Amino acid sequence: MASIQRPVSSGSSDGGDLLIDERKRKRMLSNRESARRSRMRKQKQIEDLTEESGRLRSDNDRLSRSIKATEEAYVEMEAANSVIRAQTMELTERLRFLNSVIEFAEDVGGSIPVIPDPLLNPWHIYHPIHPLMASPDMFLH
Repeated sequence: MASIQRPVSSGSSDGGDLLIDERKRKRMLSNRESARRSRMRKQKQIEDLTEESGRLRSDNDRLSRSIKATEEAYVEMEAANSVIRAQTMELTERLRFLNSVIEFAEDVGGSIPVIPDPLLNPWHIYHPIHPLMASPDMFLH
């Protein structure tokens, strides 16, 4: 700032100089206080931004873990769905085959004779048992 120079007069200028010095001192104190408040505001702003940065990093990490878990679950579900789709196609083909067998059996009707299968009923003997007779001298040879 440019200092204002006043002509120095004899005697009575001491009171005026004191008044000017007092104003300068008050302005200097006011400027210091304003600068201090400005530094405090800036420091508070830096602290707030640092805190927000930490919170955002934490949120970002949490969201990244959640996305990764969701992707893994998706891959597992997709694999399970592929298995189910393959089973569905296999069962659909099997159903078509069985339906064609039923349709063929219905078309033929009762003209197919039932043939007993000994494997289906192993405790039932279809052939008569003939007793075997051994001779006493059979083991002497």
